This record gives sequence, C-alpha cells and structure tokens, in this order.
Amino acid sequence: MDDQYNIERLNFLIVDDNKHMTMLVKNLIHALGSRNVSEANDAAEAFTELTHFPADIIIVDYQMQPLDGLDFVRLVRTGSDSPNPYVPIIMLTGHTEMSKVMNARDAGVNEFLAKPLSATALYARIQKIITHPREFVKTRIYFGPDRRRINKKWDTSERRKNPPSPATAATAAAEVASAAAPNVTAAADADEEAGLSQSELDALFD
Repeated sequence: MDDQYNIERLNFLIVDDNKHMTMLVKNLIHALGSRNVSEANDAAEAFTELTHFPADIIIVDYQMQPLDGLDFVRLVRTGSDSPNPYVPIIMLTGHTEMSKVMNARDAGVNEFLAKPLSATALYARIQKIITHPREFVKTRIYFGPDRRRINKKWDTSERRKNPPSPATAATAAAEVASAAAPNVTAAADADEEAGLSQSELDALFD
C-alpha cells in the first residue's frame, strides 16, 4: 500500500448484524493500526452508540434487520437528533447491483466497499476519506457528501472541537443529482441488477 497513513488515533464504529463479519472487519482495522473500535449489532443500537462514542469513520453493512444500512445512514445524515451528521460512512455489502449502489449514494454514504473484504480494499477507502474529503451538500431533497472530491487532506486534529460545515448554496442540486459516468449509466440501463466490480463502484464515488 503506497502513501500509508497512521490511523492509530481514528475511532471506528462497525455496524453489522453478522458477528463473523463484524469480527473480520474489526481484525482488519486492528491490523491497519487502530485499536479504537466499537461495535453495534443493528442500526438502532449503532445510533445510540454514536451519541457517546466519537466515531471518526463508520463501516455499516447494507443488509440488516429490522433497520438496514440505508435506514441507519439516513438517521445519521438527516435525523433531528443525529449526534454527527457529517461523519464519514463506508457502506459494506456483497450486493453491488446498480440500484443498491445508487440508493446508498442517495442516502449519503461516502464510500461503497464490496465483499469479499480485504485489508487493501478497506484501507483504500479509509485513505480516500483522509486524503480526499468531500464537502457536504444540502438541497431540498438531499443532504450528504458531495460526489466531487476536494484535493486536500482531512485534518483530524480539531475534528471534534470544530466539526465540518455544510457546503454553501453555491453547489447546485444538479451537481448532487449527477449520477455515474455516461458509460456506466448506459451499462446500468442494459442490465441494472448486474453486480458492479470495485473499480466500477469507485468510478461512481469519485
């Protein structure tokens, strides 16, 4: 892995109702250098955990019961009592159909990580969050990270004292609504439920 960053001080919240997957993600985070990991078995528990655990990055599974990953992301982004609507969120799933990926984008996730999971793939998503953070956009129908990245490093030194602010109204709703590149969109029209590769997912989130 090139340009490695020390993630020792970062706090991770894992949200997954599969204990085996939770343990796998936790072990990978430990291997990457951070010991500050909290766990939640469902969306409601995770939302409560977020009120007293200062998560810097959340890794949430798409499919959970009774509330799924999308429900949790919406609670974090737009809930009136959300402790941190700006926290970076990585969506983890084995279902990479275009419709599910777009739903995750519309809910406000920062990154989309396909299973099977590896340390390299997980670190790549974390690295993107650190080195290329997204401004947040608020429109009539959307609140969440902008799809265009900003070329600056994420300063965590004062992340809790000075949380990031939403983007100004200068970012138009059309920019938020812009989906994948034309060639990816065309492929989705032809076979919407075909699973996407990680490289195709990255194209959607860059």
